[in-house]
This record gives sequence, structure tokens and C-alpha cells, in this order.
Amino acid sequence: MMSKVLTVKSIETYKPDPQRRLEIPDGAISGLYFVIQPSGAKSWAVRYRAPATRKPAKFTLGRFPILGLADARQLARDALTLVSQGGNPATSKRAAATPSDRNLVSAIAADFLKRHASKNRTANESQRVFDREIFPAWGKKNIQEVTRRDVINLLDGIVDRGSPVMANRTLAAVRKFFNWAVSRDIVGMSPAAGVRPPAVERSRERILTDQEIRTFWKATDADPVFGPIFRMLLLTGQRRSEVGQMRDTEVVGTEWTIPADRAKNGKEHRVHLSPEVMAILNSVKRVAGSTGIVFSTNGKTPVSGYSRAKIRLDKAMWTPGRGTSFDQATQARSNFTLHDLRRTAASGMARIGVNLPVIERVLNHISGSFGGVAGVYQRHSFETEMALALDAWSSFVLNLVNEKSAADVVPIREAKH
Repeated sequence: MMSKVLTVKSIETYKPDPQRRLEIPDGAISGLYFVIQPSGAKSWAVRYRAPATRKPAKFTLGRFPILGLADARQLARDALTLVSQGGNPATSKRAAATPSDRNLVSAIAADFLKRHASKNRTANESQRVFDREIFPAWGKKNIQEVTRRDVINLLDGIVDRGSPVMANRTLAAVRKFFNWAVSRDIVGMSPAAGVRPPAVERSRERILTDQEIRTFWKATDADPVFGPIFRMLLLTGQRRSEVGQMRDTEVVGTEWTIPADRAKNGKEHRVHLSPEVMAILNSVKRVAGSTGIVFSTNGKTPVSGYSRAKIRLDKAMWTPGRGTSFDQATQARSNFTLHDLRRTAASGMARIGVNLPVIERVLNHISGSFGGVAGVYQRHSFETEMALALDAWSSFVLNLVNEKSAADVVPIREAKH
């Protein structure tokens, strides 16, 4: 009795038998079998007689559904052709050159990042999470072999090194990746299903007080490398990576253009540079032979070591003689992150009368006032308003630093007239 020719549709109808392994022959290629394990795992194999011994032998071609019917047939033909020539697929490098690399997490994730994640505004963040967390752990692992325990172990390791929020971000990226893989029939189910975020996140509300801004500004004098970066973070409200990787070619006059590939939302962003910010940029000494990177110690790459620089800043800020005398407990409560400088800038601009849509434009936000339908039809650039806002905010900060009171600062509403 001849075996039935397998089809893509018929393959999907076969169910595992919990008592035994199933091998369904393909009537189109003699020797090709669709193998279903009691666990539900599916694969392709070719059976033949070894040329040297004439004993029955079996060679696994690859896992289903990563290896589809058409590819399995082609590999089976190649293996059987090798047998007819006196070779052995189980030991031949030629036959072993199956498309196994495309089953690796690194290969499939690269396709995911290209086809799916690159279309989202968090594309850069997704790439960063994969490069930093997922590829080192699973890059060379077959995607079918990633288990729920692997996911949990990965997250636990990130938490144990003191990065619980990054663990949450990694879980979110893993979920999206495997849900995409399920939708494309690459895996049957996601190993991240049912895994809970390892950390409870609360929205930060930390902003620097007026006194802290004064102390912060004076403390940055002690660091000629990172001090200018920290000050620019406060005065422009831009992200650390955007400021830290700034290039001279991006600045024309008093306008700085952040290219799309460095902006978190993937959209080019123009930032007005106030006189105070221009003074900071002009004070930064460029490294000889520099490739145009503003903040660099070797002229080839942007500066690194923000964590250590932040520790130095904290010590400088909480040192007697800086206008503060915090004990250790108070210091812990008063500590801030570099991202809090961005929040401080946004809050400060609102304080001096800048409207919310203008603040969101300054921050390069595409949600909020510019989300949904409003984002489709709102095409006003707000360039003049953003320039006024950033000039007023920089002036406000410098007045604080020079010990002027808030009453000495003219609100932006009045400055327009």
C-alpha cells in the first residue's frame, strides 16, 4: 500500500500519541518521515540503508515548523542522493549543512527586529534589550529549546545584579518576540506565557528642588568630562544617549538635529540651543583627531562610565560646603537619577508658563497631545514656541544658580509680549 503524499494541511491534522512516537511517511519522497513525539515535538527524518553496512539508519533533518514540508523534501533528496553516491548523511559535513542556523534565537530574533519591532517607536529600545540581555543568553540556542525555566532564570539573573526594571523590560521584549514567533508558526507556544514581571514599578515623580538645582550645578564643576553633559541634560530635557552621542555636524547655528536612528521614537528631532547651552558646547575641549563626537575621551567613541560619574556627582553634591548637610538616610531619600533631570526640565518649563503641547514637542513625545487622531492632523512644528521655552528655562536655571529668587524670573507668558 502506497503512503499518502503529505500536504501542509494534512500535517496540521496529525496529533501526538502520548503512548508512542509516530512516524508518518511521505508518499512523495520515499524515506522521508514526519515524526511526532509523545510530548508533541515534531520533526523531519530520513531513513535509508548505510552504504558501508547496508544496515537501516536514520538522519534527523530538522524541527517542524521551522523546517517546513518543501524544505524537508529538498533536504531528504540531498541526503538520499548522497547515499546513492556512497556517502552517509549522518556523518557527512555536506549533509549536515542543514539550515539549522536559521533555527537559532539570534537568527529568528533578527528577523523579528527587522519585520516587526523596527516598525514601532520603541525599536531602538528593543534592539538594546536583545543585544544586552537576550542574545548573550540564548543567541546560539535553538528557539524550540527555550523553556519557561530559561525565561525565569534569565530574569532572576538580571534582578540579582540589581536591575529589576531592566528585568521587566526584558520580559516584555521576550513576550513580544515569542508571541510573534507563535503567530508565524515558528513555535507552538510562548515560554513566557504566565511569567509575571519580577519587579513592581511605580511611576517616578522625582524632580530637583531649586536648592538641589543650585547644588547640582555647582557640583558639576568638579567633572570636566561629564559635568557639561549633565548640565545639558537639565537645560535641554533630552535623553542621556542623545546628548552623550552628540556630534558637531548635528549642530547648525543654534539648532541641534538629533537623527532618527538615535531618537528613542525613531523620529528626527530638532532642539533649540539656548545661549547657556551654546556656552557649554563651546567650552567642551574636542579631542585631537576626533571623528566629530562632542563628548569623547578618545576621539573615536562617545564617553562611557555614567554610573561612576553619577556616584562622583552625588558625593560632590552632598559634601559639606555645597550648601547641604544631609545625613546618609536623607541622602538616600533625596537621591535622583539622570532621567530625573529630564523630568525636572519638563516640570520647570510648566512652572514658568510653557504649555503642555510645547513641552511634549521639546521632549520629542509622540503620545499625549500628539497621539491618535491629533497626531495625524497636527502638523504645526512649534519651533518658535520651543525656542522661547528652552531659552526661558535656561535663563530660569541660571538665575537659580546665581541665587536669584523665582520672583526675579519673568514668566514666559509675559516674555512673549
